[in-house]
Amino acid sequence: MTTHTQSPPIAPPVRSGTGTSLSGPGLFTVLLGAALPLIDFFIVNVALPTIGRDLSASEPVLELVVAGYGIAYAVLLVLGGRLGDLVGRRRLFLGGMAAFGLTSLACGLAPTAWTLVLARVAQGAASAAMLPQVLATIQATTAGTRRAKAMSMYGATAGLSMVAGQVLGGVLVSADLFGTGWRSVFLVNVPVVVLALVLAIRTVPETRSDRPEPVDVPGTVLLALALMALLAPLTEGRAAGWPLWTWMSLAAFPGLAYAFYAVERRADRAGQTPLIPPSLLQLVSLRRGLMMVVPFSIGFSGFMFVIAVALQQGERLGATSAGLALAPMAAVFFVASLAGPRLVARWGTRVVTAGGLLQAAGIVLIALAAWRTWPDLGVLQLLPGAALAGAGQALQLPIIFRIILSEVPTERAGVGSGVMTTTQQASLALGVATLGTLFLSLASSQGMRDALITTLLVQLATVALTVGLSLRLPRVIA
Repeated sequence: MTTHTQSPPIAPPVRSGTGTSLSGPGLFTVLLGAALPLIDFFIVNVALPTIGRDLSASEPVLELVVAGYGIAYAVLLVLGGRLGDLVGRRRLFLGGMAAFGLTSLACGLAPTAWTLVLARVAQGAASAAMLPQVLATIQATTAGTRRAKAMSMYGATAGLSMVAGQVLGGVLVSADLFGTGWRSVFLVNVPVVVLALVLAIRTVPETRSDRPEPVDVPGTVLLALALMALLAPLTEGRAAGWPLWTWMSLAAFPGLAYAFYAVERRADRAGQTPLIPPSLLQLVSLRRGLMMVVPFSIGFSGFMFVIAVALQQGERLGATSAGLALAPMAAVFFVASLAGPRLVARWGTRVVTAGGLLQAAGIVLIALAAWRTWPDLGVLQLLPGAALAGAGQALQLPIIFRIILSEVPTERAGVGSGVMTTTQQASLALGVATLGTLFLSLASSQGMRDALITTLLVQLATVALTVGLSLRLPRVIA
């Protein structure tokens, strides 16, 4: 039964579970909102050398340009999902989108490196307010085949955005639009945000949970402390020389993580409203899907960071060439993701296993290309491996997202989407921190080629883990 409340006439509000309220233009708008934060996580990879020269930024500060965004984003995502359930998802989507545009403008106009870092942290917080509302709105306003199609499109958008962000970054830096140089990678968001806001006001319905749950302050604080204790030292440790605070922070992480779990379990058993209800993790599809997101995202983000550094610093390619080297991956990802729903309808979740095997084959081809052709590794040499890897990723990520949320109750759509996106974002940040640190450490002693090949082999291990975990997925998606 649908419950109506007062709202602007062009976007009548609906409660969770209506199943028919999100139009085609509305879906396009929320997917645009999903693309922007993911693009901005990767768009700076090829711009970092130019930012460093222009703002006289040291390597630790440049890493903060990436890490500050990623950590703020990851820490606040679950809270963003809960607030959307509470105050209205459309309202928070609009507010987060507007804040994303303003913080993008601040990044583009930043006069110093530290100003840019602060603006990136704020941009990550804005993204955390906006992104969970996308999945929650889809869950609350679609059902059946429409939901399956929308979730597949979300997964395809997410994966394509992560690859396209790096390609777009290279093109924009080299194009030097109106003399803006690296600043254009942030300023380009402003007109897109204005368009998205106009569309959202007209096409995105207001939804909220039928039983809105208040914010879990102790859980929010403990989750934030735990994620920062893990991610901050891993992203900054190598460049800072692993000072004492990094080891103290890592040592504190297990205790903080356990404290968070204990507080959430106690609240769940008492019938209260924890930030991440442990009972939600009892859903088999959600739990097993999240376990796959971690190695997939660690390997993916680590690869994207490492290949950008290797091509620019090792091969001395310009920003455009370094970005376009991954264009085949983006193109194949887009095409293969369109076929995903039909393949799943016939073969079930074994499509995810096949995708992992294709991705593994692509990584092996990229490693062989680096071994044989270095220092002449470019678009043509990377083409076969990048194309295979892109196809494999397209047959994994959209389907895994759909699996994770397939059994989440509609009234907890915001919480479920927040948990999923937090896991993904924390893993993306962890991938840059771990595989990036490994690559940069090996490059100084073994050279760029051997460091790249070793890092690709480590990524291959994360793909093997993903393939193994895929065998435990339910064969049919609910």
